Amino acid sequence: MPKQYAVIGLGRFGSSVATTLYNEGNDVLAMDISEENVEDFQELVTHAVIGDSTDEQTLRAVGIRNFDTVIVAIGDDIQASILTVLLLKEMGVGNVVAKAINKSHGQVLTKVGADKVIFPERDMGERVAHQLMALPNVLNFIELADNYSIEEIAVPEGMIGKNLREVNLRAKYNITVIAIRSESRIDISPDPEQVLKEDDIFIVVGENRDLERFAKKVCPK
Repeated sequence: MPKQYAVIGLGRFGSSVATTLYNEGNDVLAMDISEENVEDFQELVTHAVIGDSTDEQTLRAVGIRNFDTVIVAIGDDIQASILTVLLLKEMGVGNVVAKAINKSHGQVLTKVGADKVIFPERDMGERVAHQLMALPNVLNFIELADNYSIEEIAVPEGMIGKNLREVNLRAKYNITVIAIRSESRIDISPDPEQVLKEDDIFIVVGENRDLERFAKKVCPK
């Protein structure tokens, strides 16, 4: 069932969030203080309005309390970001997600009531760094939550010819092999007796710290 979202601030981050939510079939209100930014979004979201989110009357006029989630994606104006979150919570908005540009900004957003604080630049940097680290066995990376991920990792040379029971990744590294991919097929929930071959790819899930420990162990610098 589609949900109703409001995105306040149409910079690069806010624009991406708003269009993605709308393209997934949700109702999206986009708000920005810049007339130029709003004009660009008239056809890209359900509604696009010019407005100052630090003004309570403006927020009431768009029925901000009716939205399931409000995303405060204001760019470099930290004061406007904080005041907007404060107003939204005082007005009874149930779920406010706020973008922070640094740690101290995030701490203040949390103190004034933000239900979730995100750090787009930092988080994207972590994703990129994860793939650029000197861990060439890590082929792909999908973040599931703050502490858990799925990774594709080339089967290490020392494990070729052994089966899953012998390498026992769950006991040794606290990670789980959910599939094995080869050039010709992908085996979901592979048999513990399956012998690992050259060019096989592990698809594993686990805590980030365990995945990193495994990657470093099997492919040391």
